[in-house]
Parts: sequence; C-alpha cells; structure tokens
Amino acid sequence: MINYSSYTDSDLAELLKSGDRFAFTEIYNRYKLILHSHAWNKTRNNVEAQDAIQEVFSNLWTKREVIEIGSNLSGYLYTSLRNHILNLFAKKQVQEKYINSIQQYTQQKTAITDHRVRESMLRDAIEKEIAALPPRMREVFELSRKQHLSHKEIAAIMGTTEQTIKKQVSNALKHLRTKLGLVQYIYLLWMLKH
Repeated sequence: MINYSSYTDSDLAELLKSGDRFAFTEIYNRYKLILHSHAWNKTRNNVEAQDAIQEVFSNLWTKREVIEIGSNLSGYLYTSLRNHILNLFAKKQVQEKYINSIQQYTQQKTAITDHRVRESMLRDAIEKEIAALPPRMREVFELSRKQHLSHKEIAAIMGTTEQTIKKQVSNALKHLRTKLGLVQYIYLLWMLKH
C-alpha cells in the first residue's frame, strides 16, 4: 500500500483531481484538526465548526475535477473555510434581522390591538352611561354633543328655553363625570370633539 503521508500537498491535489479517495483521506487527516481549530476560533461553537469543516471537505470532493488548487492546498482550504464562515455569519444576520422584524411587528400589532380593545371598552362604557340618562336629558345631551347643535337650536326643537337646555347639558355632564370616573370622562370629552 502506498504511504500517502509522504506526498506533498500539490501531489495530493493532483491525485485528488483524478478521483483518488486515499489522497482525499490524507488531505482530510492532514488538515481537519487545524481547520477545526480555526473554525472554532471564528464561531466559538463546536457544532458550527464541525459543520463548516464537513462542508469544506464535502465541496472539495464534489468539485475535485473542476477546482484549481495548484500548489497551495492549505491556502485553498483556509479560504474555503473562511468563505463558508462568512456566509454563515451573513445568513445569521439576515435571520436575526428577520426575527427582530417579526418581533417588532408582533409587539406593535399587539399594542395597536390592545389600544383598540381598550378604546372599544371605553366607548361601550360611555354609551351605556349615556343610555342610562333620563330620556329627556339623554336627548338634549345627544343633540348637543353628538349632533353639535347649539342650545338655541335644541331649545327650538324641544320647545323649551335655552336656559333649560343649558341646565340639562350641565346635569348630564355632572352625572356622567360621577358615573364614569376621570379617565373615562376625559375620553368622553375627547371623543365628543372628534
């Protein structure tokens, strides 16, 4: 049996190109530990380092007939390993950006949904309290705040005085402020302006 360990890198590269499996095995045994150490120093992850070595040697065998190694086999292997690790880092960055983007979107969507749910709950509570007002007071309040009619216009519609309408609106607001609490009352005032 031929002793491949005595061959030079360029001799092994030539034998590899012709499909010599023993030359490939010698190259693997000669460089696997050095390349693994280099890969581990770059990735700080044993599994990623082993995967990188596997990929480099797999490509070396698969592309053996078309690659131009020349006399610098170690340079070729280091360059292949470096390129693989750089591609790995680039892929990780893209994945992290994508994950961060999804997380931001999810958080933003949750905040918007939460805001809408709270707003809907506030509106429902306010509408419930408005509906609970005495009928005439509710009608005056809705004409004033929802229809945006003046006290004079409401008085004409309801056949009463402006002073009575003003008093009804004032009483409705006092009643709502008492029933709703400060936050809901402020929201009511904001809602009525928009």
